Amino acid sequence: MSLGELGRAVELLVRQVRHWQQPRWAAAATGGNMSRADLLHRLVQEIANLCADAEGGPRRAVPRLDNDLALPDQLRVVAADLIAAAPPEVLARAAAEVTATRETL
Repeated sequence: MSLGELGRAVELLVRQVRHWQQPRWAAAATGGNMSRADLLHRLVQEIANLCADAEGGPRRAVPRLDNDLALPDQLRVVAADLIAAAPPEVLARAAAEVTATRETL
C-alpha cells in the first residue's frame, strides 16, 4: 500500500460528501442503523485510533462537532496524521475502512 492510495481513497470520499447539506448528513446510511454523519465520524475515530496506536500514544476521542459539514475536514486531518505515522499494513487497513465507508454512504 503506497501512501498515495490512502490519500486517494480519502479524497474520493471527501469529493463524494463535501457538498452535502445537513439533511443529507442526517439521513440514514445504507443499512439504516446510523446517520451518514455518525458513520463518517466513526471512520474519523477509527483512523485517529490507528494513528495513536502507530505513534504509541493514548487513544483520544475525536470531538463530535455541532456542524456535520466539518466532517470531511476532520477526515483529511486524521488521515494526514496517519499517513505520516503508520506502516504500510496499517495504511492498507485504513484505506479499506475508507473505501467501505464510502460504499455505505
